[in-house]
Amino acid sequence: QVQLVESGGGLVQAGDSLRLSCVASGRFFRSYNMGWFRQAPGKERDFVGAISWTGTTYYADSVKGRFTISRDNAKNTVFLQMNSLRPEDTAVYYCAADQNTGVVHSRGNDYEYWGQGTQVTVSS
Repeated sequence: QVQLVESGGGLVQAGDSLRLSCVASGRFFRSYNMGWFRQAPGKERDFVGAISWTGTTYYADSVKGRFTISRDNAKNTVFLQMNSLRPEDTAVYYCAADQNTGVVHSRGNDYEYWGQGTQVTVSS
């Protein structure tokens, strides 16, 4: 069982930056693909991006060029650096872990473990 704990959310103004962190329990973090998702009120959960166990990153078009995902395997942590935030980025942000690392997935159903989420609110 893997536990994921996100932190770093908050209330910011449009144009500001935030860095979210997600700390994972266990000894096998370095072998997981890690994803970030978000869910706005009344909307479905959306893929934000992911980082493979080898460090390759993937992004949704809506955040490409503004968001950056990285990982620190020594600290069992994955990061989501969010720059140039917009009101439409307002959502609860979740990190997720996928043990099956053959393919990096963008569908939430392909991830086995989820954090509790952290709220990001961007005011205009």
